[in-house]
Amino acid sequence: MTDLIVADHMVESIAPGLSVFVRNKHLAGREDLSPAQTVLCVHGATYPSTVTFDYALSGGSWMDVLARAGFDVWCMDILGYGNSDRPAELSRPAEDNAPVVDTEHAVADAGRVVDYILQQRGLPRLALIGYSWGTLICGAYAGQQPDKVERLVLYGAAWLSAGAAIAAGGPPGAYRMVDADAVIARWCRELDEGQIARLGSPAHMAAWADAAIASDPESGRHDPPQLRAPAGVVKDIMERNAGRQPSYDPGLIRAPTMVVVGEWDRETTPEQGRTVFGLLPDDIDRQYVVIGGATHSMLIENQRGALHTVVDGFLKEG
Repeated sequence: MTDLIVADHMVESIAPGLSVFVRNKHLAGREDLSPAQTVLCVHGATYPSTVTFDYALSGGSWMDVLARAGFDVWCMDILGYGNSDRPAELSRPAEDNAPVVDTEHAVADAGRVVDYILQQRGLPRLALIGYSWGTLICGAYAGQQPDKVERLVLYGAAWLSAGAAIAAGGPPGAYRMVDADAVIARWCRELDEGQIARLGSPAHMAAWADAAIASDPESGRHDPPQLRAPAGVVKDIMERNAGRQPSYDPGLIRAPTMVVVGEWDRETTPEQGRTVFGLLPDDIDRQYVVIGGATHSMLIENQRGALHTVVDGFLKEG
């Protein structure tokens, strides 16, 4: 890790008095970076970037892999997740308040992070990698601010039916509680024993689940430990599915875009990804990739190398 420069930042949220956590990694001595080499990663609805994009594995985290490939790579924890500040509603009983930190809020905070990075680097644009809910955030932002997005990766591209599993409990309060057993059950959803064995060892899966739960600094107050995940995204899922109204219009995206999905993804399925791909403008560079033997969590599975390879190649085309 000595070849990498790692720096953590806090960027002011649109929520008064609160800030979001941002991490940067790049090779020592790299100063001649272009928009296509500058990448911001945005996580999904339950787990922060610091235990997805930057979870340490054999060969390093995905952020490490990108940084060693020459990218100036950044990730953000959305407000209420990971190392970011928690809204006050997360310290009260969930049922006492309405859902907090929805997609509109996350898009606005992501915009502040983008502006912060562009100011730090003196660049006009950067590349975005959105994962799961992060594809809705990054897709919406890319449509709203096309001049600031160089290239776009939608990994696990969510669409109308995405997120049904996390919205199954009915109308949410301010947040939802998740324990390690729920993490593993969601990971292995609708897979047989042979498929599960191809994802990684039981010890690996258990260790990651524990790390994901521990990303909430108050998880240990519960037995078993549990993390709090803001429920704004659950509200959005229920409203989107009830009205059959998508969260954003892929047709507004002007940046070259890759949609990449795992063959066994039961949350943001290959069919959803193909739908998003078909809604992108046909006059932009667009790619649709399905990676075999992988689920929604392939960035921490045995097939993560295939994900790294296709995304690295796409970004370097820029």
